[in-house]
Amino acid sequence: MKQNLSTLQIRDIPDPWKQGAAAGWKLVDGATLEQDTTIEADVVIVGTGAGGGVSAEILTQAGLKVVMVEAARLKSTDGFNMDEGEAYRDLYQEGATRTSKDGNISILQGRAVGGTTVVNWTSSFRTPDQTLAYWQQQFGVDGLSGEQMQPWFQRMEQRLNIKSWEMPPNANNAVIRTGAEKLGWHWDTIPRNVDGCWNIGYCGTGCPTNAKQSMLVTTLPEAMKGGATLVHSVEAATLAHDGTRVTAVHGRALGADRRPTGRSVTFKAPTIIVAGGGINTPALLLRSKVPDPHQRVGKRTMLHPVSIVFAQYEQEVAGYYGAPQSLYSDEFVWRDGVDGKVGYKIEALPVHPGVTSVLLDNFGQRSSEEMRQIPHTAVLLSLLRDGFHDDSVGGAVELRNDGTPVVDYPMTDYLWEGMRHSLLSQAEMHFAAGAKQVRARHTEARYHSRWQEAKAAIEGYRYQDALMPVGCAHVMGGCAMGTDERLCVTDHDGRYRHLDNLYIFDASVFPTSVGVNPQLSIYGVTARNASLLAERLTRSS
Repeated sequence: MKQNLSTLQIRDIPDPWKQGAAAGWKLVDGATLEQDTTIEADVVIVGTGAGGGVSAEILTQAGLKVVMVEAARLKSTDGFNMDEGEAYRDLYQEGATRTSKDGNISILQGRAVGGTTVVNWTSSFRTPDQTLAYWQQQFGVDGLSGEQMQPWFQRMEQRLNIKSWEMPPNANNAVIRTGAEKLGWHWDTIPRNVDGCWNIGYCGTGCPTNAKQSMLVTTLPEAMKGGATLVHSVEAATLAHDGTRVTAVHGRALGADRRPTGRSVTFKAPTIIVAGGGINTPALLLRSKVPDPHQRVGKRTMLHPVSIVFAQYEQEVAGYYGAPQSLYSDEFVWRDGVDGKVGYKIEALPVHPGVTSVLLDNFGQRSSEEMRQIPHTAVLLSLLRDGFHDDSVGGAVELRNDGTPVVDYPMTDYLWEGMRHSLLSQAEMHFAAGAKQVRARHTEARYHSRWQEAKAAIEGYRYQDALMPVGCAHVMGGCAMGTDERLCVTDHDGRYRHLDNLYIFDASVFPTSVGVNPQLSIYGVTARNASLLAERLTRSS
């Protein structure tokens, strides 16, 4: 697929937020506040990503007065220009430099109005039935079986136009189909939440055409049309509580430079929803010293650890154009049952020059040589399904001295075995697809031109921190739901067990990872729980 983005004309795309501001939407920019402020509502929602966006729309449509609190600055259609450096700086947590405590795991998370839904690659899978059954059996999660969740997934698929991608895959993704068919492995097409997609490929920098059905252009605008208020550039610092109920959310205003301006914003409501994501939600609860008798907040944080294999092909791949992820293979997801050896999902990783230059992990002449081969480079990744085994208990969200969060996530021998096995599978798939040379993302790796040679090398690598960098773009857990109080702090409807009016609507309630890209899982579970909450609140009013 040969394209030239330097000649691409993107014009006259309406920006819903500029139009909304002109129409009188209730927008508060924390950076411009000149005095301390108190805002009251029926419901306060902290975070505007998948969980916050879905719950805001549902609760507003139920007639409730909703206020949304977001630390990021509002950036929308007119501000998206497919510039990687600008996007990583403006739209990702810690400028796309967030890592685990030991620095070995890089963690890509969105920091935007709309959360990670603004910058993800649109892959939208239902939570596997095996995962939902495991949650019920091991954690006592009720009401979320595959059959019970089906209508909620259907609802969100219709709402966000989620369906299988009908256009031909780019050459980077086609590696999965070609390799899998040659090897007799499973492959299929990925459902995507897009409508009128231009197939440009720079989904990770924010969609300039509004085709990606993120919260930024779907649920949040609908909530605003229904009378919701968005307060952006205000970070929720702590929850005030009396040990039984949350009495207020204390926020601090942030300037355009992300630094506190010195102004405070206090939010008050009978119902508080925290939807800050799998790191920031536990961190907020920890800073607030919420009741937590078993010390479970922040524990069992899951990451879907990611391994990567590069390959160079004779033909042009141009993996920086076209839908970033459109095909996948589940050949190894359940390779030894639900709770056996760690399974993994194989997908493609877009070969954008900026992020690829980092992932190649080299410098000097070697870096220059590999970057010159980018047009002919294809990249596969594997998502490891963590949290389903006694040797995979995840990590823990902790607070640094300044109150900011960090994840301590030890890589166990169990996970390292999964990384090794996943590298072998990706390398074999590349060679089956016709790659001329292949190398793993590992400090001891070099390119190999034959499968048997690559296999022997991968089997001989040392698997330990600092030798094999690990990636992550999915953070789950930390506030697990279920009936087992020794492991879980939220009920299956998202209510925080130890504070009567606090609800958690994001991926932090998942007791394990989900084993697939998690956005549709968050949409579905949140739609269910927000609808139940709306019924309770309107019935009692």
